[in-house]
Amino acid sequence: MTDITTIGTKKFLHHFNFKNLNLKKIIGPSVLALGLAVAAITVIPIYVNASDHDDGEVDTKGRNLNLTDLYVFREKDQNPSASGDDLIFVMNTNPRSVARQQYYFSSNALYEFKVTRVGDKDATPTGQEDLILRFQFGEPNSQGEQPFKLTAIANGRRIDADEGRTTPLNADNNPTLNELNLGNSKVSVFAGLREDPFFFDVEQFFRVRAGALGIGPAVGFRPTNQALDFAKGYNVNTIVARVPRSLLQGKTKATTFDVWQTISVRNPRNQKFQQVERLGRPAINEGLIVTNDFLNAFNSIPPTADLSPAAAPVGAEAKTTLKALGNDDTRANALLGAFLPDVMRIDTSQPSGYGKALNAKGSPITGRLLLDDVVDTTLSVLTNGAVTADNVSYEGTPDNPAQGHKPLETQFPYLALPN
Repeated sequence: MTDITTIGTKKFLHHFNFKNLNLKKIIGPSVLALGLAVAAITVIPIYVNASDHDDGEVDTKGRNLNLTDLYVFREKDQNPSASGDDLIFVMNTNPRSVARQQYYFSSNALYEFKVTRVGDKDATPTGQEDLILRFQFGEPNSQGEQPFKLTAIANGRRIDADEGRTTPLNADNNPTLNELNLGNSKVSVFAGLREDPFFFDVEQFFRVRAGALGIGPAVGFRPTNQALDFAKGYNVNTIVARVPRSLLQGKTKATTFDVWQTISVRNPRNQKFQQVERLGRPAINEGLIVTNDFLNAFNSIPPTADLSPAAAPVGAEAKTTLKALGNDDTRANALLGAFLPDVMRIDTSQPSGYGKALNAKGSPITGRLLLDDVVDTTLSVLTNGAVTADNVSYEGTPDNPAQGHKPLETQFPYLALPN
């Protein structure tokens, strides 16, 4: 892929030649100091069309190419009986998957977790790909199962695991838990539909943001008994991997890691894979960025390009929104300094949880658990404490049927059963 530092901003946007598409599921206005980062949006290259309808899934509609959330945590912080040496990686895709309908992973894409070993938790992320966990799916069989192949790429060395299988919708009470060998490491993998664990009153956030930017009436968030949980009742396609810390370390003694995820699609013209989605921290593209060209193009670049001159207009637009939300110039700059490059950092020597611990730059460094209320954390940071909640919770509230999710499972893969 062309390094965007070698081309101008306009050429950068035209180089990737993205269509302006409807935004997908919002992962939340993000934290900058507490995790402000690039959200996943509907980003599909010119040779793929996208749709916001839920009337069947094929690559030409593109929703199975959409990232929604990344979770990274020590398994023992989700399940006290689990090993203290294992981490859980969760990649959620295919937003707005309706209840009791089978959806599939794309067989024309690479779904990847990428990891950097970090020696200093206060250091600026490098975006170096020390380890890649790559998932590639085949066509579904008559039972709705998809075969998949897991490959690890560590420092240029490729290790292929045995083939795994997804869990079809009608077998969600008897999930396929794949135990796959990657050299001397064993990785457990679940792939299939689960309930979307994200919770947020997305519609009202956009009204609040519009008011702050002066393009709509000034409003606040709805009270608890009226707030709407955008993800309630929907499923996602999820990849959940139990990864031993030793696999992430390689030959080092690293205990802190930067993690992000990508989706790349095969270009039918040259058969090469092109990145079309990327996500690190719970996120802000749709929260702070207004221009669709910026939203689209940013997902096609690696973290190593986040601070390049050609990407500077994205940060400038985010700063404008931050100032509209009540931050002065100095604080907005400080928040932007913690926002890029976009990765999720996890110090495995500390308990996991979003915003539980920060580094010297004010960035969260302890990953993200499934029930972390990243939106409330985010709102407090973005507004400098003026707004502290969107009044939506995972469990919901008894007097509001528009909120509430199923209880999480007590064992791997932990996400609640699909709707």
